[in-house]
This record gives sequence, structure tokens and C-alpha cells, in this order.
Amino acid sequence: MDVIARYPEFTLLSFEAAAAIKPDLQLLSDGMSELTVGSLYFFKDFYQYKISRYNAGSYIIKGEERGQQFFFTIGQAPPVSLITELYAGCSYWKAISEPFLKVHTDIFQTLGTEPEEDRDNFDYLYTRLSLSTLSGKQLHKKKNHVNGFLNNYPDFSIKPLDNQTRGDAYKILDRWAAEQEKVQETDFQAAQLALEAPSLDDFTGLVVYVQEIPVAWCLAELIAQNTIAVVHFEKARTDFRGSYQYINYAFAQSLPEHVVYINREQDLGDEGLRHAKMSYKPEGFVKKYRLDKGALTV
Repeated sequence: MDVIARYPEFTLLSFEAAAAIKPDLQLLSDGMSELTVGSLYFFKDFYQYKISRYNAGSYIIKGEERGQQFFFTIGQAPPVSLITELYAGCSYWKAISEPFLKVHTDIFQTLGTEPEEDRDNFDYLYTRLSLSTLSGKQLHKKKNHVNGFLNNYPDFSIKPLDNQTRGDAYKILDRWAAEQEKVQETDFQAAQLALEAPSLDDFTGLVVYVQEIPVAWCLAELIAQNTIAVVHFEKARTDFRGSYQYINYAFAQSLPEHVVYINREQDLGDEGLRHAKMSYKPEGFVKKYRLDKGALTV
């Protein structure tokens, strides 16, 4: 039985469905964080994702955010007739990439409008070399935090995030969640799902320990023919000074040379998060666009 329904039917997005489309996701060159196995599966409950196949290697994902239905596409551009059908039940089309926008001008001419930049969902791109060296005046403070961690905790150790260490990562996550005012509005549920995934073989990550106490972890995924690492989660204990800066640095250092960029995902309009991501001096952004139903003229 196919784990993905054929359009116009939709099925709830499962781990099996996300894994089944991994080869198609790997062919994408946009580097968009949403179009990964991890983002789709880990956030399936948060966004109530449903999936449908409309062509070989091409899919529609529907979800819900703040009470509004949305959709986005994977693979070949769907016909305008299918897009207008989707708008009948959805308020907006999100995660439209810049290359898609340039190639498919005919679609938007037919719809009578152009998508708008979705700045809150721009992914932050950094070079692996930049984050793994923290060289230069602009990143001097980050390097000081890393050096401070190394000086304060010389008995630290690092292990891969795998089936043996996922329980230790869970301890850090639970401690982090206890410090959040509105944990249900965070990525806590998605991170739980990640650590409970049937397999972590498709992902890469680290757990940092101080005197055998787990203090930080991260989980990432290689995309775009293994040239980009998308960091899905990064959690640390703030009572261990410099732990966040160190897990960021250590992970970048752990990556092979064929990884050119590290995608640290979006800030979702959170000013504190935006400041933190900008402080690492991104090389650029994976820009995304959105088209609201109210902007259509057809």
C-alpha cells in the first residue's frame, strides 16, 4: 500500500511518507529548510501536515498555522488549475523559492499577482568554514565564548547523537522546556518527535558532556546532494556558560569538507532570535515567498 495518497486525496504525513520522498527532496537545490525529511516529519503534528502526490516526484503539502490553512509544493510546478483548487480551501501558498519564482513567471501572470517576500521565514546561511573557525574581528566575541567554555570545562567530551545518546539529549530538552513560559508555542514537541524517531540514521548530530553530564545537543540533516547541513535543533543548558556557542562551533567542525553551507533555519519574526542569528554574520539567506489568497485576481 502506498503511504502517500494520489491527488486530490491527502494522507497524514508519516515517517514512512517523509522517508519515501527523501530521494526527491535530495534533488532539490534550493536549500530550503522546510523541504527536508526532518522539517516535514518533526513538525508534522505542529502544522498538521498532509501530503498528496500529483505527479512522479512531485507533491503537495497542506498544513495549518494560527488557524489558517496553507499549502506548498515539492518538485515540478503544478498546473494553475490545481493551484486554484488548493486555494479553495487554503489561505496562502508558502515556501515559494526564489528560483521557482523566476522560472515560473507564467503561473503568477495567470494568477494575476506576484508573491511577496516572507522575511520571517528566510533561512540563514553560513559557510561551514566560518562557523568552524570563528576567525575575524566580527566573530571575535563568539570565539571568546568558545574559549571560555574550553577553559572552564576542560573535562568535556563529545559523542555522536544516536540511539545510545538520545536519552541524554532528552534530559537537556526537558530542562530547557521547564524554563519556557509558553512551551507549547516552541519547537519542544517537534524536538521530542525527533528524539523519538524510529531511526536517526538519516541525521547527524552531537551531544556535549561535562564530567559525563549532558549539557548540549544538536540535530541536523544533509541536503542538496550533501552540500548543505540544515540544523533542525540546538539545545543547551545555560548554567554551563558558553554551551550554546560551543555546540554550534563543535558541530561545524565535525562536518566533512563537502558541506559548503550550514542552514540555521528561520527566525519566525522573533527579534531576539533574529539578533542572535545575525550576530553570527550570515553569508546570505534562502529567500522564500508567499502568495495570499486575497491577492489573487482569478
